[in-house]
Amino acid sequence: MNPAPDIALVRRQRLIGIGLMCLTVAFFACLDTSAKYLGNLMDPLEVAWARYTSAFVLTLFVSNPVTQPGLMRTSRPVLQVVRASLLVTSTVLNFFALRWLQLDEALSIIFTYPFIVAIVSGPILGEWLGWRRWTAIGVGFCGVLLITRPGLGGFNPGAVLSLASVICYGFYAVLTRVASRTDSNQTSLFYNNAVGALVMLPVIPFVWTAPANWKIAALLVGIGALGSIGHFFMISAHKLAPASVLSPFIYTQLVWVVILGYLVFDHVPNELTMVGAAIVIGSGLYLLYRERRVGKSTTSEAIID
Repeated sequence: MNPAPDIALVRRQRLIGIGLMCLTVAFFACLDTSAKYLGNLMDPLEVAWARYTSAFVLTLFVSNPVTQPGLMRTSRPVLQVVRASLLVTSTVLNFFALRWLQLDEALSIIFTYPFIVAIVSGPILGEWLGWRRWTAIGVGFCGVLLITRPGLGGFNPGAVLSLASVICYGFYAVLTRVASRTDSNQTSLFYNNAVGALVMLPVIPFVWTAPANWKIAALLVGIGALGSIGHFFMISAHKLAPASVLSPFIYTQLVWVVILGYLVFDHVPNELTMVGAAIVIGSGLYLLYRERRVGKSTTSEAIID
């Protein structure tokens, strides 16, 4: 049997997966840009409500409990609610942070989430860190210090909110890995949007501001569509290629936010921010490299160095 056709198929699938991942981060960059723009016009809590409510309604047309009877079925409902709540909290904190930070600054801090995942994976997943990965995390933290520059230019609440957002997202990512052992991606995505819409609904009467025009209203609906389409592409990409192949292309989002930040807000990236981002990205790629090397380990309490 000639294995060449199988190899060609795998390569083609991986290329398509990489393309979908690049589209994913492009949609997420547009989402953050829209959220920052709307956050200057209304309360970020209203923007977060619109993001999850419109995403929930829009995804019902594609995936719902009627056409997919098992969509809401989960063996770990508490876990699903907790992880979805962490994602909502991360989103709200990020939207508030964007009031003070440029898009490239916020994204550079968000790129530190693999460090949080690596640290949290020890007690939750039994994937303990060795000295090499702790060194990479330490170097990455130095990159964060270059981006946030604490003590220089006064206190920046946006940097603190962004770091808090990353911590919440790191815990969310680890719990999502736990949930994926028993639940499908579609089920997890459904709970993300459903819990987000329910959690934000009681807040709306206190922060509601009517859209000034139809363009603003369309943008409020659009951020939900951007999030839903982005997550759909991400799920599709991971079906075609392993995470170890796709992860490096997440960093292409920085290119998008630099372009959009300049076009929409006339923001020019700070040199120290770009240096810090390069350090963070380099450290993240090294963590990915170490994970790939030890990925075949079968011990439940492995030391990942």
